[in-house]
Amino acid sequence: MSTVDILALGAHPDDVELGCGGSLAKVIAKGKRVGIIDLTAGELGTRGTVKIREKEAQKAAQLLGVYFRENLQFRDGFFVNDETHQKALIQKIRTYKPEIVLCNAIHDRHIDHGRGSQLVKEAAFLSGLAKIETLDLYGNPQEPWRPRLLLHYIQWEDIQPDIVLDISGFLEAKMGAVEAYKSQFFDPTNNAPETPISSRNFLDSVRYRARNFGRLLGVEAGEGFTVDRLIGVSDFDSLI
Repeated sequence: MSTVDILALGAHPDDVELGCGGSLAKVIAKGKRVGIIDLTAGELGTRGTVKIREKEAQKAAQLLGVYFRENLQFRDGFFVNDETHQKALIQKIRTYKPEIVLCNAIHDRHIDHGRGSQLVKEAAFLSGLAKIETLDLYGNPQEPWRPRLLLHYIQWEDIQPDIVLDISGFLEAKMGAVEAYKSQFFDPTNNAPETPISSRNFLDSVRYRARNFGRLLGVEAGEGFTVDRLIGVSDFDSLI
């Protein structure tokens, strides 16, 4: 299997699009190879079905132009941060060897987001330990691999970012990928029960947040991320 530059993970289909869809669209346009892994199928969601959400996820992936999208089929609402789940993620990280991993917010309204965030963070670290053994799809031992950078995108909660990435020119690509999930977000023709994310206000807030991050940078739009460790730069020019 081919490697990727960036691996974006989300507890549910649509987490990645909401949190970092614009960033992915931007780096893909620059020629970077990106993969998405959803931890669950979102089977406990009030609206839509697993089959519908799978189709929506693939459409969103096509719109963004990602190299692949997979689903690990962990239990929505009930997956845990244990050895079994960690090793499943370690196997994927060692397979695709990303330099950068993007994952859920460190804490959030939905319990799966914070749990998924911690699970991915720990798996990314453990993936670099040589004495943890995993096998590839052909039954061959995998070499250890640790991503160079792990970032947490921002979701429901207004978490103060450590980094804001300029996504000017890619906000509409982000919104197009988000709106591919017609079963989940605002759609006046959908008669399914209302949820906190199905209102027009929520959908508008996704755009407003990106615009506000852009305002703070003096650009069109941005997406915020938090980090777990100190990030260094080689010179001042890297900060401009």
